[in-house]
Amino acid sequence: MSARRGLGAGDLLRLGVFGLRTRPGRVVLSALGVAIGIAAMIAVVGISSSSKAELDRVLDALGTNVLTATKTQGFSESPPLPTSALESVLRQDEVESAAAVGTIEGAAVYRTPFIPAPETKGIGVMAAWGGVPEVLGGSVASGRWLDTAPDAPAQVVLGSAAASALGLERTDGDTRVWLGGRWVQVVGVLAPLQLAEDLDNQVFVPRGLATELGFDGAPTAVYTRVAPDRVEASRDVLAGAIRPGTPQDVGVTRPSDALAAKDATDDSFTGLLVGIGGVALLVGGIGVANTMVITVLERRAEVGVRRALGARRRNIRDQFLVESLLLSFVGGIAGVVIGVGVTVAFALGQGWPVAVPLWAVAGGLGATVVIGGVSGLYPAARAARIPPTSALAAV
Repeated sequence: MSARRGLGAGDLLRLGVFGLRTRPGRVVLSALGVAIGIAAMIAVVGISSSSKAELDRVLDALGTNVLTATKTQGFSESPPLPTSALESVLRQDEVESAAAVGTIEGAAVYRTPFIPAPETKGIGVMAAWGGVPEVLGGSVASGRWLDTAPDAPAQVVLGSAAASALGLERTDGDTRVWLGGRWVQVVGVLAPLQLAEDLDNQVFVPRGLATELGFDGAPTAVYTRVAPDRVEASRDVLAGAIRPGTPQDVGVTRPSDALAAKDATDDSFTGLLVGIGGVALLVGGIGVANTMVITVLERRAEVGVRRALGARRRNIRDQFLVESLLLSFVGGIAGVVIGVGVTVAFALGQGWPVAVPLWAVAGGLGATVVIGGVSGLYPAARAARIPPTSALAAV
């Protein structure tokens, strides 16, 4: 083949592969720098996407149509919710189901009567109306939920964190706790409530027992599941139903908003980590450029021979540019494989669905092409400018 006719794409590819195979150690180290950057970016995006997929799955399972009514929190003290709050809420057409809880001040639960009174482990006691776990999309991990009828016998259900603190993760017919100066049977243990994590460290009792413990009858929070297409409109309706004269004293929030805020926080954190991955990628690109510059210096004799045989400057430039692109592309492929592997391993370890966006993989490979081109421009141009006479002098 005549050099004057120029080199085809296949010739350039073969030359590039040959140039890299002659220096395997240096090629591996340079490609590793690019691989680390690409792997970091894909792993960060993949793990974040998998986390979002899990969050979406949780929200779909729990529902985003749960509203929580409490007294308004502000600088001035708002009156507690009326004792009829739950009944008022249940009369609304938009409401599908509702339940309530009320804090019992001064009550404490202990594993045995011999534990000092101050050692409550932060466990609170709450009266319960209706199926609290059902409304909040939760479940009972062991046993059953309370019988919440006013005349129900004395019994308790433990929140997940309260059960762990008491060492009672499971219950049977003989499981009891010390409450109000007597033994009370534990009939159930709840699984964690993702829409109301503050309830995990509580112990729930029926209203009859709550009254014996000094409960004033006012609910602390009313949990309401409304029609999905009436969530926003129901906020004002519920506040007015609970307190017709002063709805401003009732705050109505959506627990899933907290999960959405967490999602937004994760977005910001992901952006930071992607930036760090970008810095690693830049370092990898500098490594590729450094490798190619050293390669040019070591191969001056080869360049001189090719120029003497008629190779044009652009042939020399294209050869070294192709080598740089190949070097970066090899690192990019390795980085994609590593990044996807890390994402899959982490997501499966957490029990999450695996979600690696296609744009992240395509973007990672595209970034390697850009890095290869930019990193190879200067070394390729430098190789093309070597005069044949000075290059042959090194032979």
